Order: sequence, then C-alpha cells, then structure tokens
Amino acid sequence: MKTIWGDKLDANHVLEEYPRPQMKRDSYLNLNGVWEYAITESDAPPENYDGEIIVPFSPESELSGANRTLSPSQTLWYRRAFRLPVGFDIGRVLLHFGAVDQEAVVFLNGKNLGSHVGGYTPFSFELSSALADENTLLVKVRDVSDSSYQSRGKQKTERGGIWYTAQSGIWQTVWLESVPQQYISDIKITPLFDESEVELTVYSESGKPCTALLEGRDCSFLPNEPVRLKLTDFIAWSPENPKLYPLTVTMGEDRVESYFGMRKFSAEKDEKGVKRLFLNNKPYFHNGLLDQGYYSDGLLTPPSDEAMIFDIQTAKDLGFNMLRKHIKIEPARFYYHCDRLGMLVWQDMVNGGGAYKFLTIASPLMTGIHFKDSRYKWFSREAAAGRKQYMSELDETVKHLYNTVSLAMWVPFNEGWGQFDAEKAVNRILELDNTRTIDHASGWHDQKIGEIKSLHVYFRPYRFKHDSRGRAVVLSEFGGYNYREEGHCFNERDFGYKRLKTPEELLSAYERLYTNEIIPAKEKGLCATVYTQLTDVEDELNGLITYDRKVLKLPAEKLRQINAKLND
Repeated sequence: MKTIWGDKLDANHVLEEYPRPQMKRDSYLNLNGVWEYAITESDAPPENYDGEIIVPFSPESELSGANRTLSPSQTLWYRRAFRLPVGFDIGRVLLHFGAVDQEAVVFLNGKNLGSHVGGYTPFSFELSSALADENTLLVKVRDVSDSSYQSRGKQKTERGGIWYTAQSGIWQTVWLESVPQQYISDIKITPLFDESEVELTVYSESGKPCTALLEGRDCSFLPNEPVRLKLTDFIAWSPENPKLYPLTVTMGEDRVESYFGMRKFSAEKDEKGVKRLFLNNKPYFHNGLLDQGYYSDGLLTPPSDEAMIFDIQTAKDLGFNMLRKHIKIEPARFYYHCDRLGMLVWQDMVNGGGAYKFLTIASPLMTGIHFKDSRYKWFSREAAAGRKQYMSELDETVKHLYNTVSLAMWVPFNEGWGQFDAEKAVNRILELDNTRTIDHASGWHDQKIGEIKSLHVYFRPYRFKHDSRGRAVVLSEFGGYNYREEGHCFNERDFGYKRLKTPEELLSAYERLYTNEIIPAKEKGLCATVYTQLTDVEDELNGLITYDRKVLKLPAEKLRQINAKLND
C-alpha cells in the first residue's frame, strides 16, 4: 500500500535534500539510490549479490524493491561503487550514516573503517586514507530485533496489534562531505532566554580561532569553550511565531551554517499555585498527537521530505501544537521542519530490553501498583550489557538532538517497556541538557520523581486529579478511537481502544471525549494531552489519518474548532 509520495519515487533521486540542516556545508554528495544487496547465512562477504535495493529503505519495506526479511541469524550486506567529483576532496572526506538498524560494520576498498551499534542514531567515518579513484563501499549489518536487549522500538519479528513489522539495515540517508584538514566537528547552541543571549560552543581538534556571524555582527573566540553572544530585542520562538535566527560559524577554511530559536521550556507554578508547563515564562498548554513516524510503503523511512512536512503541517493545520515522537528518532530534517513550521516535539528514547512482560507492564493499569524499576528482572532488564547500551544510546540521542529548537520534553521510558533506573536516566539527561522538562516514565510505573506526573488513560473516562507531589500533570496518551476506512488499511485486522462503525460515530465520540473530559481537565490544571494518534499504523486503525496519508477521517474544521478551545 503506497503513499502518494511512494507512487512518485524516483530511484535515482531519493531523499536528496541536505540531511543535517543545523550544521550545513557547501560540500555534499548524496549516496542514496540503487545499491547491491545480499542476505547470507554466514558471516563471510557474499561472492554474488541477490539483487538491487533502493537505499535508504529497509529490505522489509515496499519502496526498497527487495521485499526481503532479515532474520536475527542472518547477515545483510550492501555494496556500492562511487567516484568523487573533481575538486570535491579539499582535505578530508567524511562518510555519514543517518541510521542503520542495528549493528553496522563499514568497509571502503577492503579497509575496515569501523562499526556502530544502535539502530536509531547517526555515525560517521573519515575515508581519506582508504580513498581511491574508484571506490567500493561495503556495509555489513546484523539485526537481532526483539530477540535480544537491543533497542528496537515497536519492531517485532512476529508483528501484530501494537507491534509492527521488524525492519533492518540502512534506513536513513547515506552521504559524503569534504572538510579542510582542520575543521569544525560539532556545534552546541543554548538559548539563554532570560539573559537575551545565546551560548555557543564550537568543537574541533584544532585550536584555531573561530568566528560567529549573528545579526550582522562578528564575534571571534576559541573552540571547545562556550562563548555568549548578545541579541538585541530578540523575537521569541513559539509554535505561533517560529522565528529562527541564522548563524554562520567559520574556522580557517571551514564554514558551517546553522540556526537557533530563542525559547525557554520549564515547569512552574501558575498564579493559582498549580504546576504547569511554561513556554517563554508563560503557561502554555501542549495539545498533541502521538506520532510514530511509520509509512505504509517505507516503514520507518519517510518516502520523501514532503511526506514529513505533510505530517507536521497537517497536525498544525488541524490545531495541534505538539507531536510526541513515539519510540523513534527521526531524520534530522524532521526536527528542522518542526523548528521552522512551529511544532513542539516530545522525544521518546527508543526502548529495548528482553521480552515484554504483560503482568509487569499492565500492573499499574489493572491494579494501580507501580513497581520500583530497580527490579531488573520484572522489567526484562537483567542484562547489564543491555542497560549499558541503553545509557550509551541515551547520551547519543540527547547530544544529537540538543540543538533542536522545537524539542520541549525528553521521555526516557514508556509504559515500563525496558524501564530501569529511571532516576539515573533523568540525572544523566540533566547533566547533558538542563534546558528541557523530562517525563521520566510515560504512563505507568511512576517512580515519584521529577517535575512531571504522566498518565495514559484508555478504556475509562478521565477525571483530572492534582498530583500529591505537586508535579505538572500530563495526559501523555489517551483516546485511540479506531475507525476502518476501507481501501486504506494495511490488512483485515482492526486494533484500537474504542471501535466506531461510521465517520459520524467517530466524530461524535471524539467531540464528547474532548468536551466532557479534556477541556474541563485543562481548566483544573491538566498541562498537556497526547491523543492516540496522528496516523494509522499497520493493525492500529486509530489514527486521524489513514496509514497511506490519503484520507483524513474527521472533518478538519471540526478538529480546529475543538482545538481552539484548548489553545485559548
């Protein structure tokens, strides 16, 4: 089942937009498109390849052209030849992978460049010592999916219900850039809203001076140390006015273009003494949708840049101001579009751990009992290596997305899936980033820490209740009303939390839910809502939009009218 963008896919021009908008250079060579691939039972490179695959679509996806499934015992191989354009190499050449699921080893012209573990975060290698006139790039991938503790989100080898098709391999853009011998390796941007300043740190192995150009003014400084830049009469960033400031940083011959927004996220008491979410020192209600980022033809990979824009802009046009990015890390361009269009993001960490334990996970829902997450066995977190890997990926994720203007909330754990030592995870996030709020345990198994009390409510009416610890209360999942739009469904299965037979029944139920439960709760102190969900995903038919993005199930004007009451 294809999306409108999948129908128009050109294998020679796949996701060609610059993949790293907050650190942009003129040097860019996209390696997406047709590669050779093979799936083998052994660990040895194949003598012959099985056919062609369109990168960066996983072999399990329709748009890959492969339509193959990688089992946990198999190895997936990719091969591609390339030549650098004349004049491309100006000192060093870097190879970037947006994401490869789960374990990748990369070779160039037979030389092992290195490896990366973790299926959702970017990584790169320097190629210079291995480059030739004619180059052969080889990528070896293993993906054990849900048979081990590795992070995999909602992928499952035996998909169904709330669990989706397992996918593997390269699923985000592969690209090259050339940099001078001494170059900027990273930048860190921290808006200091109350001080009318922005703090900038430029990272480099070189000690050469840097220059930042902001609002027509130059500022010189040394790398690897923070510097503060003053803004005069700045315009605050918000979903209603997503003002972005361009920033250019140079170091010798290297030049990087970036941007930032002046905004402040916090949890504070309002004039009545109720803890609420604040944006720019004012109470701000987060009116959101659960967004899982799956596509009927590309699975985790959007079929085009326009597909990501469609999801964000549609949610915004319907009156929502936030997307909870659920158990997935998107390509960097998704966050760029949220920044420029004005859409808040709650970012989930990707869950891992052992097998799903229903009694542990469902205990808060059925009995109201919340377990201490130091009981590793109960949460399928016995493997010390798995806990270490999660913390490593948490570090990578926070550092990777730190500069995102629209990112308002970190969510390290969801419903107890692979949860452990949430307080330790929160403290680690705060060490890396103290500029955002944290929902430490979305939905269930609250450890009674932090600033946020997070609830998931399905199957029963929601009645607002203040948190006994004075935390801000968020309804981080609710609703999930499903309606089957024939001709636009993944299969004959039908999963949701309340089944409606007609569009009229769906609209009536949705209106009652918001009118009788959500809007009154906001007035009493509820700080945020996350309706399940933006789009259908496989068996789940509880999206506002069908899986193929072709049908909006509810009248747009009705949704805008309801949301207007929440956004006042």
